[in-house]
Amino acid sequence: MPLSLKIALRYLFSPKSHSAITFISVISVLGMAVTTMAIICTLSVYNGFQELIGSLCSRLDPQIKILPVSGKTLDTESAEITDLYRWSEIAEIMPVVEENALAVFGKNQMPVHLKGVGGNFKAVHGDVDDILLDGEFILTDTLENWVALGAGVASHLETGTFFSRPLRLYAPRRKARVNLANPSTSFREENSYVSGVFAVDQQEYDESWVIAPLALVRRLYDYTTEATALELRLQDDADEAATIARLQNRLGGGYRVLNRLQQQATTFNMMQIEKWITFLILIFILMIATFNVIGSLSMLIIDKRENIHTLRSLGADDTLISRIFLTEGWLISAIGAGGGLLAGIVLCRLQEAFGWLRMGDAGAFIVDAYPVRFYWSDALVVLLVVVLIGLLASWFPVKYMQSDRFSREGE
Repeated sequence: MPLSLKIALRYLFSPKSHSAITFISVISVLGMAVTTMAIICTLSVYNGFQELIGSLCSRLDPQIKILPVSGKTLDTESAEITDLYRWSEIAEIMPVVEENALAVFGKNQMPVHLKGVGGNFKAVHGDVDDILLDGEFILTDTLENWVALGAGVASHLETGTFFSRPLRLYAPRRKARVNLANPSTSFREENSYVSGVFAVDQQEYDESWVIAPLALVRRLYDYTTEATALELRLQDDADEAATIARLQNRLGGGYRVLNRLQQQATTFNMMQIEKWITFLILIFILMIATFNVIGSLSMLIIDKRENIHTLRSLGADDTLISRIFLTEGWLISAIGAGGGLLAGIVLCRLQEAFGWLRMGDAGAFIVDAYPVRFYWSDALVVLLVVVLIGLLASWFPVKYMQSDRFSREGE
């Protein structure tokens, strides 16, 4: 064990001549520990919310989505697209058309986000029946077209599943001019019936989405082989990152290949910004807490003036003496950070297991308890920052000591 560490440990745990120094040292360790624990818990809650939102979005977001870089549509019969159907890594490919439309039911109407999907919708997205509030996920049969509505859309239009009256969908004729004398002729109309009402507890989906058959949406917008995007599901044993890189390389710069996280980039980027802004605010609080370390170390230096003089008499140079008190400050920070990290991990695990910290009345929110997810990468960042701040805080009183004020008083 280095001599500086051995002496610093003795100074840290040995009785002081003034009880106030011991008290301030304890307060310093507790301050660092509580702040570290708060940072760990806060970051873990943000991680939990991010995973929760990701799991909700993924029910209607594909594993991989291919979009054109320029323009609104891509040609599903182009050579580079048809080649994808021969890739062994890809289990399902589904062209989709997403556009805005006007939905009318009786006297009620509202603009909606209309998504036309193929017959392999469930094969691409997995089992989506668990998001249904009512009805079935049927889009076509031999007689009629069917659509699935978000819960907010169904509520606004005052419609429900298997009503005898059809839902009317309107869209402007893409290749025609507006007829001012008879504006209604400038719109295409398609009728369908509601087979299901779904909810994923995300306003973007529940309040505006209508899922319809791809053929119906293509007719509505005068499309033939065009699609606004391709949605893919990979084989279970496929490497997602490697496949995305290969797809991007094969398709070239005219296409964007996105995973689920990238499809919700705005939402996740906003959460990341909020997470790290909160982290910076808590670091500022931590910097205030380090004033206790400065005070504790300054008083310890005063208390150990005679020891400093003795060490000098025994041949200790300024470097060794400075290292002793720098190590002392680092020990205070490290013990506080380590204790806070351990307490934060324990609290996160308890919250995961028992959900003691609740968001409100049962059923009032998507989840009853605050979701948490502890990442070791967050812990590493926090530990590095806390220890660095502790070292900087220790440097100030040691630098002051090097002016020889206290050592000269002892001579």
